[in-house]
Amino acid sequence: MNGSMAASQDRIMLGPLVAAIDQGTSSTRFLVFNAKTAELLSHHQVEIKQSFPKEGWVEEDPKEILQSVYECMDKTCEKLTQLNIDISNIKAIGVTNQRETTIVWDKETGEPLYNAIVWLDLRTQSTVERLINKTPGRNKNHLKHKTGLPISTYFSAVKLRWLMDNVDEVSEAIHSHKAMFGTVDSWLIWCLTGGKNGGVHCTDVTNASRTMLFNIHTLDWDPELCSYFGIPMEVLPKVRSSSEIYGLMKISSSVKSGSLTGIPISGCLGDQSAALVGQMCFQDGQAKNTYGTGCFLLRNTGPKPVMSDHGLLTTIAYQLGRDKPACYALEGSVAIAGAVVRWLKDNLGIIQTLSELEKLAAAVGTSYGCYFVPAFSGLYAPYWEPSARGIICGLTQFTNRSHIAFAALEAVCFQTRELMDAMNQDSGIPLTQLQVDGGMTSNRLLMQLQADILCIPVVKPSMPETTALGAAMAAGSAEGVSVWSLNLEDLSEVTSEKFEPQINPEESEFRYARWKKAVQKCMNWETTEPVGNGNEEPNIFSSIPLGFYILGSMFMLIGAKYIAGHK
Repeated sequence: MNGSMAASQDRIMLGPLVAAIDQGTSSTRFLVFNAKTAELLSHHQVEIKQSFPKEGWVEEDPKEILQSVYECMDKTCEKLTQLNIDISNIKAIGVTNQRETTIVWDKETGEPLYNAIVWLDLRTQSTVERLINKTPGRNKNHLKHKTGLPISTYFSAVKLRWLMDNVDEVSEAIHSHKAMFGTVDSWLIWCLTGGKNGGVHCTDVTNASRTMLFNIHTLDWDPELCSYFGIPMEVLPKVRSSSEIYGLMKISSSVKSGSLTGIPISGCLGDQSAALVGQMCFQDGQAKNTYGTGCFLLRNTGPKPVMSDHGLLTTIAYQLGRDKPACYALEGSVAIAGAVVRWLKDNLGIIQTLSELEKLAAAVGTSYGCYFVPAFSGLYAPYWEPSARGIICGLTQFTNRSHIAFAALEAVCFQTRELMDAMNQDSGIPLTQLQVDGGMTSNRLLMQLQADILCIPVVKPSMPETTALGAAMAAGSAEGVSVWSLNLEDLSEVTSEKFEPQINPEESEFRYARWKKAVQKCMNWETTEPVGNGNEEPNIFSSIPLGFYILGSMFMLIGAKYIAGHK
């Protein structure tokens, strides 16, 4: 009895807590941290349903996203109460989110006007080709000097343009000045701070820098970029720093997590920026790689943007306060990492559970010459080739599902190697080790493979939720909250595990060279250009020899029937 009373006393003495909403592509989480020790006290996770209405289209329901946040808040608050932790000790909430995913809603009704178009979605490929064709020299980097980004299906501006061109509800709401645009952070903050009853329509610099409408030098929406895409600036959220009080939580009392009402939302970072902060990469040159649905390698380049010559993006890393300078990062983005595991499970049925993949791959320990390039959404960095499509090559009669499972894990590692090579070339200072985080890092075989393929150690923190931690740090350190110190001497020491390379570099280089060969094979597969004569359907008679052959055959058949009939 005395022991449990002492334990409950300990719990009550925790001091200030900070929560984080982590809204990712495949799931939503709500997590609560101790602001003094960075210890994760409790969390809850809910999967998000993705829909694929047509080939290359990826959508999510904005209302389901919001509902998943409420559910995670409710369940986490219940768990905290069971642990005898006082919810009123939560002093701030941070938001981190899947970036680029585009939502348009009606500010009067609060209703979304279409599903969220997810960052992976490819429906805008013809829009992108049209935009590139009208640039001088058909240059996909035409806007890079302002945005740090190539013109690509990946970013929000082309998704918003598609919605305006193809969804009547969106174009009508824009004409009647009722439309609001936002990435997932804006949608959640607007809803959680009151929605149609005074909700705050804002975003932070990291999320804004992924839209292609934001000038990364002036740190604001750019009128020229907006007119280039034909997007009215009135629909855009206000851009704020990554760490300041945006508004207070307003949740109806019918929701159990209504006890969070009145808590400031004071941190906002796109998920990859949040992971950079959570990994404490505050120094110029520090880098991290996150293995989620996609794979994202970010390297802090300090207060000056560095433009890449090797296919990387220049993006905002964070701005931790209104009066603080923005820090920039070079980013290598890969579309398909964890998503390949989901594909093997849901589409091919090779595995039944995600954890099964590691066992299956470990059983063979090699891909046996099989290479898998999962270019389901084209290739992102360093190629930016939307025409690429996924391939599995090097198959023999010996190949089985275990080899394909191993090749899928290797694909994640090879793609990371391509990002690291590009980053080392751009910076001139090779990385000596790689800090990693994200859901896939629980796969120990993947982590060892990654060290082998990079030929440098891979360092994984024992607390994998670095994305949520980064959002909590931004929220807790905001002016007016100030319960979390970001001074280097105050940051708690992170315990981690290190994976050292175990194969010789020659073997690693041989496998990497074969991978590069496979990548070349998947290029220029898909095109939106019409086949045949202009916009017509392909026509067999467009080939003269083939036309003669078919006509000749028809006449011979008719002649044969005629002769047979007269016998």
